Amino acid sequence: MLSALSGSSVDGPLYTDVVDLAHRSPGWLDGAITVWSAYGLAAFALLMVVGWWRARRDGATAAMIALTVPVAVLVAFAVNSAVKPLVAEDRPCRHLAFRTLEACPARGDWAFPSNHTAIAWAAAVALFFVSRRLGVVASVCALAMAASRVWVGVHYPHDVVAGAALGGLVGFLSMIVLRRWPACLAGRLSATWLRPLLVAGTA
Repeated sequence: MLSALSGSSVDGPLYTDVVDLAHRSPGWLDGAITVWSAYGLAAFALLMVVGWWRARRDGATAAMIALTVPVAVLVAFAVNSAVKPLVAEDRPCRHLAFRTLEACPARGDWAFPSNHTAIAWAAAVALFFVSRRLGVVASVCALAMAASRVWVGVHYPHDVVAGAALGGLVGFLSMIVLRRWPACLAGRLSATWLRPLLVAGTA
């Protein structure tokens, strides 16, 4: 069985500075960041839906590429989840005596890399393949998600940096591979009952 590692020696002081700043910040700000940290991933799902809906106007191939974005995100989540037990870094709230905005996750719920951040950055990078504008919006949201995970106290800064790098890389590589399929499938599927999912203005 793996023994938990502590990342406090990497950037523990920076983590405590951020958490201390959170304690001294207005309640409304802490509340907003806490809600975003917990539920903000829903925004990326919404952006994926918007990307798919808009891509339908550009044809079946574009719509198929948009529909591969969730697949790239799931791949990033799977890879990130596989890395966590290999590193087995315990949450900072279990090693440093600080009260955090979010309840400290249970033992065995490893911190490195951050799943929330990996998912957010995988979605942001993948959305660039659909729309540059959506990719930019998603990137801003992903930055906010990464920062919020440290702010609420459940991750060290290096956890979210690693999550962003891993999620972004896996999202990019996944889309490079996955975008080859739509060109082959779009024509076939658009001739079936699935056509309304791929081309706007059809029923």
